[in-house]
Amino acid sequence: MPTPQKKRGRPKEERRRAGARKRTSTPIAGKEFNYVLQLNDADTRLLQRYQAVLVQGAAGFAEISYNYLFDNPDIADVMYAFERDGGNVGELVRAMLGHKLELLNGRIDEQATRRSEYIGRAHYRRGVKPVWTLGAYRLFLDYVQRLVASDPQIDDADRDAVETALIKLIFRDLAVMTEAYWRAAVDQLTDQRDTLDAEQLLASEILGNIPQLLWTVDIENNSISYASPGARAFCQRELEAPIPCFYRIHGSERERVLTAWQQVIDNESVQLEVLMQPCESDEREDRWFRIAFYPMANRRGRVLRVHCLMEDVSDLHSDRERLEQLSTQDEITGLANRALWYDRLGSALAVARRNPGAAVAVLVLDINQFKMYNDSLGNQAGDELLRQIARRLQKLLRDTDTLARLGSDEFGIILPFLQDAERAVERVAGEVIGALSAPFSYQQRELCLSSAIGIAVYPQHGEDAHTLASHADSAMYRAKWNAAPYLFYESDAQQSSASEHLQFSGQLHGALERDEFELHYQPKIDIASGEIRGAEALLRWRHPQQGLILPKRFIPVAEQLGMIAPITDWVLHTALTQSKLWSLDGKPMPVSVNVSARSFQAPGLVGRIRQALARAGVEGTNLEIEITEGSLMTDLEAGARTLDQLSKLGVSIAIDDFGTGYSSLSYLKRLPIDTLKIDRSFLEDMLINPRDAAVVRSIIELGHNLECQVVAEGVEEEAIRQMLLELGCDLLQGFHISKPLPNEGFGEWLSLTAH
Repeated sequence: MPTPQKKRGRPKEERRRAGARKRTSTPIAGKEFNYVLQLNDADTRLLQRYQAVLVQGAAGFAEISYNYLFDNPDIADVMYAFERDGGNVGELVRAMLGHKLELLNGRIDEQATRRSEYIGRAHYRRGVKPVWTLGAYRLFLDYVQRLVASDPQIDDADRDAVETALIKLIFRDLAVMTEAYWRAAVDQLTDQRDTLDAEQLLASEILGNIPQLLWTVDIENNSISYASPGARAFCQRELEAPIPCFYRIHGSERERVLTAWQQVIDNESVQLEVLMQPCESDEREDRWFRIAFYPMANRRGRVLRVHCLMEDVSDLHSDRERLEQLSTQDEITGLANRALWYDRLGSALAVARRNPGAAVAVLVLDINQFKMYNDSLGNQAGDELLRQIARRLQKLLRDTDTLARLGSDEFGIILPFLQDAERAVERVAGEVIGALSAPFSYQQRELCLSSAIGIAVYPQHGEDAHTLASHADSAMYRAKWNAAPYLFYESDAQQSSASEHLQFSGQLHGALERDEFELHYQPKIDIASGEIRGAEALLRWRHPQQGLILPKRFIPVAEQLGMIAPITDWVLHTALTQSKLWSLDGKPMPVSVNVSARSFQAPGLVGRIRQALARAGVEGTNLEIEITEGSLMTDLEAGARTLDQLSKLGVSIAIDDFGTGYSSLSYLKRLPIDTLKIDRSFLEDMLINPRDAAVVRSIIELGHNLECQVVAEGVEEEAIRQMLLELGCDLLQGFHISKPLPNEGFGEWLSLTAH
C-alpha cells in the first residue's frame, strides 16, 4: 500500500502559538459613555456636594439587596455555589453595596471605568446574568430616587438635577458592566476557537500519517466530505461515494459490502473483510482488507454521515486461517471451546483417579436473558455481552480451573483438585451469581442478567467426562424450570422435571381453545377502613388430568413455546370484562394483572392493553399492571418507555415482590410507579424478627415518600394486619381476608361484604 503523504500546513510553533495565545482586549473607553449620557463636571460637583447625605441614606439598601439575591431561586443558586467555593455571601453583599455607594461620589474617570469593567467580567465568570444585574440596579435606582425626593438635607432646587445625575451614573455603570460581561464571553469563545483550530490541525496531521485509509461520507449529499491522503493515494482515481475503490472489490464480495452499507444506513456499525484486486500498476496478488463503517445519526436515528476505515489485513487473514484449523479457543470470548473443555475435564479426572479422595466438579452455566438481548439488540450486542460475562467469570477462578464457552449462551467450568467438593462448589456458584448480578453495559444501556447453574461432582455423579457434563447440563435445566440459582444433579427430580416440561409443551397448545384457563380473584382491602379497593387476577390452568395448576409450573413453558402473548391477551380481556360487571353498581372495581418478564419485554404490549381496554369498554383506571423488579431492570430504558405509555392510558403500575430484586431509588424516582407490593417473605417472621419488621417499615416509608401506595400481600394473621396498620401500610391481601376465589365465588364474597 502506498505510503500516505505528509500533511502540509502552518509550522508547528505557529500552530502552538495560535492555540495558546491570550486575549488582550482593548480597555473599555469610559469617555464614550460620558459623552453619550452627557455626564459632565457639573454632575460630578453636584453629587460630591451631597455625597455624605446620599451615602448615609443609601446604606439602608443593604437589606433590599440581600433579599433580592435570595428571593430569586436562580440567583440564590449562584450565591450558594459561591459559598461552596469558600466565598462569604455577607462580604459579597457588602462589597456590592460599597460599589453602588461609590457611584454616589460622581466619579467618571477611567479608574471608575476599570472597576466597573472588572465587576462585569467577574459576573461572567461566576454565572451572574446581565438581566439579574439590571434588576438589582432598578431597585437601587428606585431607592435613591425616593431618597432624593424626600431627604430634607437636599435643597428643593437641586433635587431634579441630583436625580438626573444619579440616573446617568447608574446607566453608565450598568452599561460598562454589561459590555465587559459580553467582552469576557467573546474572549472565552475566541480562546476556545483558537484551541479547537490547533487541535484540528494536530488531528489532521495524525490522520494524514496513519497507515489506515480513512474517509467520511456525507449521506445527505452522497459525497465524500473527507479522505485521508493515504486513501486518495490508494484509490488512484476520483473518489466516488460511498465506497472509494469499489471497482477493485471482487465481484463475489460486492453484494456483501452493499448489504453491510444498508445496515449502516439503518444506523448499525459494521465491520467486514473483503478481497480486493490489485490496481492496474500493481503486480501483487489479491489482498484482504478490513472495512469498518461507523454511522453518526441525529437524535431521531437518521444517519447523517458515516466514518469509514479500511486497512490491509492480508497477513492477519492468512495467519487466522491457519490458526482456525488448529484453534481450541472460542472465537468470540477467547475462552476454551467445547473440545478443549472436554480435553481438560478428561485430564482432571485422570489426575483425580490417581489421588483417592480427590474430587472434580463440573458446572454448566446458562444465561437466562441472553437470547432476548441477542434478538432485540443484534448479534454485535450479544457478542459483546458474552465477552463481558467471560471477563467477569475469569476473575473468579484459579489458574488450575477451566472456563469455557460451550456454545450460544452456555458456559462450562471445571474445578479440579477439590477436597470438600460441595462446600467449594457452592462458594464458587455463589460468586458466579454475585458477579453476574451487577448490570452489564452496552451502548449506554444497562442490561441485567440472571443465570441457572447445574452442578455434577466426580465421582458421585459420574466417572467419565461425558456423563458428568450431561448430568451437570440436566441439573442446569432443572434449575431453570424451578427458578433456582443453582442445583446439584439429582436424577429422579431431573427426569420428572423434563417429563413434565415435555408433557406441558404438547398440552398447552390447545388449552386456550379448550377453555381450560380460568382466573381466580383475591381482594385487596384498605387496611384501616376494611373497604375493598380492587382485586388481583390470578391465572390457573384447569388441567384435564392434574386438576388446578399454578402458573409457576406452566408459564415458563408457555414463554419458551411463544404462547405467552395470547395467554396474556386472554387474561387482560377476561379480567377487564369482569371488572366492568363488578362496577355496574357505580363503584369501580380495579383489577390487577401480572405481566411476565417475557410479555413486558415483548413489543406491542401497550397496543394490546389499549385494545383490551377498548374491547371491555373500560377506562385505563380500571387496570393495574404488576411487574417484578427483575422484569423492569432487564432493559430499564425500554421498560421506562413502556411504563410512560401505560401511565398515559391511565393504567396504574405496581412493582410486585418489592425488596427481593434490584430495589433502587435510581429507578423508582424516574418511573411512573403507583404501588409497591411488599413481598410475603418479609411478613412471615416480622412479628418475631426485628430485622424483617425494619425492612417492612422502610419499604412503607419509602413508598409514601415516593407518593406510592404500599400493599402487603400474603397476610394470614390478625396480628400481622394490626402491625401493618401501625406501620402505616395502605392495603393488604392474603388468606386473612380471603383466598383467591373463582369468578362466581368472588361475586358472592363481594355481595356478603357489601351487606
